[in-house]
Amino acid sequence: MTDTDILIIGSGMGGASLAAGLAPSGLRILILERGEYLVDQPAARDPAAIFGRGHFRPTETWLTPEGDRFNPGNYAYVGGNSKFYGAVMMRYRAADFAPIRHLGGMTPGWPFDYATLAPWYARAEALYQVRGNCVLDPTEPHHDVPYPFPPIPHEPAIADLARRLQAIGLHPAPLPLAVDLDRWLARAATPWDAFPDTTGGKLDAETAALAQALRHPNVRLETGVTVQRLVTEGDQISAVITDRGRFCAARVVLAAGAVMTAAILLRSADERHPTGLANRSDQLGRNFMNHNASAVLALSGRRNRSIYQKTLQINDWYLGDGQGGAPLGNVQLLGRVSAPILAAQTGMPGPLARLIASHAIDFYAMSEDLPNPESRVRVRGDDIVLDWRRSNWAAHLALVGKLKTALKRAGFPIVLSKAFDRRTPSHQCGTARMGNDPATSVTDSYGRCHDHPNLWICDASLLPTSAAVNPSLTIAALALRQADRIASEAA
Repeated sequence: MTDTDILIIGSGMGGASLAAGLAPSGLRILILERGEYLVDQPAARDPAAIFGRGHFRPTETWLTPEGDRFNPGNYAYVGGNSKFYGAVMMRYRAADFAPIRHLGGMTPGWPFDYATLAPWYARAEALYQVRGNCVLDPTEPHHDVPYPFPPIPHEPAIADLARRLQAIGLHPAPLPLAVDLDRWLARAATPWDAFPDTTGGKLDAETAALAQALRHPNVRLETGVTVQRLVTEGDQISAVITDRGRFCAARVVLAAGAVMTAAILLRSADERHPTGLANRSDQLGRNFMNHNASAVLALSGRRNRSIYQKTLQINDWYLGDGQGGAPLGNVQLLGRVSAPILAAQTGMPGPLARLIASHAIDFYAMSEDLPNPESRVRVRGDDIVLDWRRSNWAAHLALVGKLKTALKRAGFPIVLSKAFDRRTPSHQCGTARMGNDPATSVTDSYGRCHDHPNLWICDASLLPTSAAVNPSLTIAALALRQADRIASEAA
């Protein structure tokens, strides 16, 4: 249909950041997005509508290996899943780029070290206007420049929590966040975690990166376009087939997310590529990772009058368990459980939910899921089959145990926890990992597919490891690094 220099499939964190990085080059860029813009509406700040009635929850279903259908909770809007994200923009720790021994096994390491990506982290933090502090977290890697803005202030209950945690020897630190707090609260006094961004209070893929890209006349976005498959001529991608016709470009970039990117390439199998495109290594769709995650609810006699709450993290057990043992993971606050959320998630009566919510502080405990070639994405006809082999679970249980013990020492006599399952997408990644060896990876260190010189991948698929932090900033940094590479080649 349309000839262009660069065709980007997907407008999430990877695709939008790539477009923002490429826009000044003057190259003709077309972005295809299967979703539409998320419009403002009363339900956008109604926790009962969001969490109780599932107003925004997508209807798409995938299959387990046994053939059971489930709703994966992945969103298709302009901006992708970032429209509902917690706005946490954390750097991987420096140690995450090297092989690490975990309770569940070894991680493989990355094709480059932290120092290689550090300048691009800084550019991504500037693009997303990240609020943070570089010095209070002992695991924070080196920054050549500080965060663009100071951290979002703790509310009184959270400031008290920080003091209590410090008193028992921990090192609570501000969460790095991409949130314009005044703009967010001007719409309604609610948390932002898992709430849809309809007014730009969160700096997400749409409101930050895509908005900047679309200011350039050489960048176009088409919504409501579903990509079906890619077509090859020789080892080149010659066309992208969609429900709206055929698109051609000198370079094609898949940025549809860890599962959909793998599914599109698998569905593009042809006579020359019977197992899918970019799959000579047999690594496509493999090494699917999804963070081990639990919600932890700490109760006390003190009231928690916080509105947004999600401003604090604890990394004391990130690099080790504190006793010479293996890494356990990251702890951060959730976005303030309310009575409607608690009632929707547990089924408890409203009065009890209100009582508990008013005296609770809720945490998100997150541990690394290790790559496993048998944890994978497949396609079965028109269906996606997700065979997630959860790993490193013992480390996660240890992390939750450490957190519960610490919170009780800090003055919270009742601490409850609940693990997330496959219906909650806890940072899906790893299905087209990058690497230097074409025999063991899908792309090179810049995201170019080994098998197809004009095909690039720019999303969480690339991540060789999940680490134990939110991946959004890393995806954006990789995208900006890739943009620089593509622009220099095309010059």
